[in-house]
Amino acid sequence: MFLLFLGVILLIVGFAINTPAFAFNRFARPLKIIGGVLLVLGLLSASVRQLEAGHVGVQKLFGRVRGDILQEGLNLVNPLVTVTEFDVKTQNYTMSASYDEGEKKGDDAIRVLTADGLSVVIDLTVLYRVTPSEAPKILQQIGTDYVDKIVRPITRTRIRDNAVYYDAVALYSTKRDEFQNRIMRSIETDFRKRGLALEQLLIRNIDLPASVKQTIESKINAEQESQKMQFVLAKERQEADRKRVEAQGIADYQRIISTGLSEQQLQYEAIKAQRELAASPNAKIIVMGGRGNVPLILGNQ
Repeated sequence: MFLLFLGVILLIVGFAINTPAFAFNRFARPLKIIGGVLLVLGLLSASVRQLEAGHVGVQKLFGRVRGDILQEGLNLVNPLVTVTEFDVKTQNYTMSASYDEGEKKGDDAIRVLTADGLSVVIDLTVLYRVTPSEAPKILQQIGTDYVDKIVRPITRTRIRDNAVYYDAVALYSTKRDEFQNRIMRSIETDFRKRGLALEQLLIRNIDLPASVKQTIESKINAEQESQKMQFVLAKERQEADRKRVEAQGIADYQRIISTGLSEQQLQYEAIKAQRELAASPNAKIIVMGGRGNVPLILGNQ
């Protein structure tokens, strides 16, 4: 564009001094030639616009936004138009309590009130992109600062609006995914109306008040102790069952032995043993009138 204006100025000067009344009229022709060359070069350079990969261009002529979009690569345009580039790749916007993690320095986390009246701090990342076909609409209705006008305020507002339906502990644990899906649907609708596409919403951290954290930790410790006690009791019951089975087995054995041996069988076994002893070459002492009239052999000599 600079060459274009410079060429026009040189042409004007060249025609202005092209009269015998001026002492510099001999420079009129060279100025016209140089001005003409610069004008042509300026027109050529202003008519070709190069866009990087992942970008689209929106044309504006005399303050009016045109609907046709310039794609990445080289584009031939009216040299008088102004081209505004939009990045259509995936972008992220992080709001964090950490000093250097978010888009804004310092504590930029979202503070919300839950259904039970507690204040919860949420760290969040929004993944989004500009819809290429909606770029002219964004430039016309919002401008190029859509992050500060749309992405940030809508995200923070929708999170606060939806957090009131959940208790703090549920938001931290059992209802976390449900909460994330709920706010994602809400934000996605608002973004779509304004030419943006929401790709993902990531809840990075939910920070509960110190009193709630202590309550949760106490509950977890109590549950762990309860589980430990249940394990010990179960082990003791198993040991008691084992001992009961063992005692029952011994009792059954003794009962079988006591009921299974008759008087005659005992006498038979005694006679059998004494016969084997009598057959021994060693000397014995025999006592008559033992149990069941069976002689008893007490010892050797």
